[in-house]
Amino acid sequence: MIQLSDHFDYKRLLKFTLPSIASMIIGSVYSIVDGFFVSNFVGKTEFTALNLIFPFLMILGAVGNMIGVGGTALVAKTLGEGDKEKANDMFSFFIYVCTLSGVLFSVFGTIFLPQISVMLGATEELLPHCIDYGKIMLIGLPLMMLQYTFQGFLIAAEKPQISMYITVAAGLTNVVLDALFVGVLGWGLGGAAAATAISQSVGGLLPAFLFARRNTGWSLHLGRCVVDFRALGQACSNGASSFLSSISSSVVGILFNFQLLKYAGPDGVAAYGVIMYVEMIFLAASFGYTSGISPVISYHYGAENHDELKNLVKRSIVIVAVSSVLMFAMAQLLARPVTMIFTSYDQALTDMTTHAFRLYAFNFIVSGMGVWGSTLFAALNNGKVASVLSFLRLVVYQAGFVMILPALFGIGGIWITMAVANRCSAVTAVVFMALYREKYHY
Repeated sequence: MIQLSDHFDYKRLLKFTLPSIASMIIGSVYSIVDGFFVSNFVGKTEFTALNLIFPFLMILGAVGNMIGVGGTALVAKTLGEGDKEKANDMFSFFIYVCTLSGVLFSVFGTIFLPQISVMLGATEELLPHCIDYGKIMLIGLPLMMLQYTFQGFLIAAEKPQISMYITVAAGLTNVVLDALFVGVLGWGLGGAAAATAISQSVGGLLPAFLFARRNTGWSLHLGRCVVDFRALGQACSNGASSFLSSISSSVVGILFNFQLLKYAGPDGVAAYGVIMYVEMIFLAASFGYTSGISPVISYHYGAENHDELKNLVKRSIVIVAVSSVLMFAMAQLLARPVTMIFTSYDQALTDMTTHAFRLYAFNFIVSGMGVWGSTLFAALNNGKVASVLSFLRLVVYQAGFVMILPALFGIGGIWITMAVANRCSAVTAVVFMALYREKYHY
């Protein structure tokens, strides 16, 4: 068994993070499967509606991601300091806060779903479909948030394989139920939402059951806790970059949809939806690696093991750089075959999406470094720098360029936005890592 306290060479590093990478990739199947069945078995209008309302759902679920990332960094650091009891108290408290937040956001989202759908650009034709999908997804929102939160804590508990198994089980549940509800029973967009919500109950409830068991030898257990708002504030500060990333990504998605409706109409939104599904898989590999290595960095930072911290950072930069180039090459080769999985029924839409995807793919060459930079500082419990990097990457660069470039280059400017923005983000991340190198001894 690989432990957080081990020395990591490339083989051990990849072996430890592989379950997290697989978990993230399989987790991205949720939306992809929904999109595949809705696009091919329901219709282009419903597919467009799904892509319009989905960013709002991700905004609400971002709190679970924040608590998971930030809480994991703090709990892993506390374990590295040798205070296991305090780590367990904080872990339990974070899980209960996440659950309560999910219930409150679910109620809020359901009440205001029609108004929010209109704000996102839903027309009279799209509005009922947005509501059908959104209201069912909101029922499962607390479980979706718990699933995000538990993924990090399973790694901190040195059980990344179990995190992968749970994600596989949830993903398979979604695939089977989508095929049944949409493909066989013909329940349409609501059926796709129901399949996803049920699958998220697997990812949210099963880890809770495993953590609640006693005498298992796990380093973390779910039970009674001490209310500690100071720890919660620290966790939120650590995870603020992840929270901002989720929120900003959703906002950027909304801005993309607005611009695409302006320059290309509903077909542009559909094309962007296909690209987002493929990007989810590619970025899942980056996020999977960073989430897998984050508790290890936090542990060695808490233990003041500077040599191992330096080793982890150097090897991670190499892994991120090589994987980014591979993702770009794969995107260029697979652009048309992947596009046809979703759009084979419409030749014009297939051609538009293939061309757009090949332009968009230049983003993958440098996207990993920006993600790695903010994750590194979150793992070092420096939420302020992590948040600044995320803010610059998502709000200043991505949101800024998506408003500027289309005015200069038309619809082509939309497709190159991410490539330009993430190059700026990568340079910024490298600058910050150089500035803080002496402080953290990496």
